[in-house]
Amino acid sequence: MWGALLRRGGRGAGGLRRLASSGPPWSQVVSEAEKIVGYPTSFMSLRCLLSDELSNIAMQVRKLVGTKHPLLDTARQRSLAEITELIHTAFLVHRGIVNIGELKSCDGPLKDMQFGNKMAVLSGDFLLANACTSLAQLQNTKVVELISSAIGDLVQGIYYENSKSSEENCLTDDIGISTWKEQVYLSHSALLAKSCQAAMELAKHSAEIQDMAFQYGKHMSMSHKLHSDLQPFIKECSSDTLSFSLNSAPVVLHQEFLGREAWIKQIREAQGKGNIMDYKKLQEAIKAGKGVTSAIDLCRCHGNRALAALERFPPSEARAALANIVCAVTRFP
Repeated sequence: MWGALLRRGGRGAGGLRRLASSGPPWSQVVSEAEKIVGYPTSFMSLRCLLSDELSNIAMQVRKLVGTKHPLLDTARQRSLAEITELIHTAFLVHRGIVNIGELKSCDGPLKDMQFGNKMAVLSGDFLLANACTSLAQLQNTKVVELISSAIGDLVQGIYYENSKSSEENCLTDDIGISTWKEQVYLSHSALLAKSCQAAMELAKHSAEIQDMAFQYGKHMSMSHKLHSDLQPFIKECSSDTLSFSLNSAPVVLHQEFLGREAWIKQIREAQGKGNIMDYKKLQEAIKAGKGVTSAIDLCRCHGNRALAALERFPPSEARAALANIVCAVTRFP
């Protein structure tokens, strides 16, 4: 979607409306954005990648390498978007690795789990290697530096998550919302933020415009994570309770308002025999506090900051689509 913004930087005429309680649903927002991009997300599809038409286009673009044809700028934007999604998918695959040490015999054959882990590592590494190869082909040192640093941020963020989850007291981590933001930036927001900035660098925009793109990506991603963390507490579902992380934003904020000692007491009251957590009971206690409403406010705050960054770009279909994405992840019933 940044392709429509690449050729025109600077302060846009008119402003974007601040977040409202209503707006198009997520599926509609994604569909409209895909029309602007020109193809579905998920780094195209295998059918598209294997099509003769795309192969012919790729062949013609290769002939332009080394020239100054303007078509190359558009091709490199699209390539950067695919690189970003390849990196994101690679880390999602790596996150699927199962901790064999925590498994019991009733969970299934351990050999199958070990084989699955090996395939996850190899598949993730394959995607990451392809992304790095394509990144080098962009032939832009600053873009390589930005995306490489984002990969480093992802590794650091995921390493922190895994090291904490292996601790016995991980259910009662004493982290504040500022620490939560730092962790989410590393493991979720850095890649999108730096990819948005890299897109503006490829289009040779100023440092100020690049920073606005970075700010949009960062704050939109933060809003998306907050929206995801809030779902177990606001989504109307069946009698089954949605599972949730005790290090998610509403829980962290709830702990800050409640105080450390009272929070530990609530956890102990929700633990039954064998230290099995009664998430339904704990969920009701969190919903009765201020953590959920504070998380909603924080989500909308980041959404407004993302919209403020977009105002630096001229009005266009792409800018409207990016704004709709923000509205979709900050809309609550």
